[in-house]
Amino acid sequence: MNAHDAVLRRMLKPGVSIGGTRVRSSSRRFYVGLSAVCLAVAVVGFMPTYWLQLAPGTFDGPPLVHLHAWLFSAWPLYFLVQTLFAARGQVARHRACGLLGVSLATAMVIVGIGVANGVLVTRLEDGYGDSARAFHIVSMSMMVLFALFIATALVSVSRPEMHKRLMILATVTILPPAVARLFFAVSVGIGPGVRPSGGPPRTVDSVLMSTLVADLLILAAIVYDVRTRGRPHPVYVIGGAI
Repeated sequence: MNAHDAVLRRMLKPGVSIGGTRVRSSSRRFYVGLSAVCLAVAVVGFMPTYWLQLAPGTFDGPPLVHLHAWLFSAWPLYFLVQTLFAARGQVARHRACGLLGVSLATAMVIVGIGVANGVLVTRLEDGYGDSARAFHIVSMSMMVLFALFIATALVSVSRPEMHKRLMILATVTILPPAVARLFFAVSVGIGPGVRPSGGPPRTVDSVLMSTLVADLLILAAIVYDVRTRGRPHPVYVIGGAI
């Protein structure tokens, strides 16, 4: 190891004074920025088919669907606020809001499963059979992954580097539907009552594009890890593979 490499390692090592402030500042900006992008994707993705239809009353859906929309929109906002607390060193506030996050995530899983089951029943009644069941697996898989990442993040709360990356994985996991709404708006258009409901369910392979676009955020986090740590964190390697 040459002298330059030795200095660089000291700069990247937490708790050292040489360049430590610069590295921590860069890290804060990156994670706050990533959280803000997650929130933007969630809001903009559902803007044409939900938010813009609330005021004129052109959105037609049961109360559970409205609850689902508000809960899943609240999570990226909560994630951004928590990231800001951590970035500003407000650890006490970050931890104090942790219980709110547990409650919100629990409600999301319960309501998400309820909505997915309701959609399955409706589509089975409409005669879509196996295609409805296949799409239901996609929805349930998203809920299971979200719950898995959140539960693991809670267990790892004393290990911040693991915890924050697991929270990123959990948040990105619920973004594909928002991305899919953007694709829908581009292909079908925007108008009163226009939303991806009714008709046959999407095929499983058509969901992959939305998922891959959302996963670009994980890729960005991996690239940042490689640039700052020299390698991706194991959380991204294992969680990303899952």
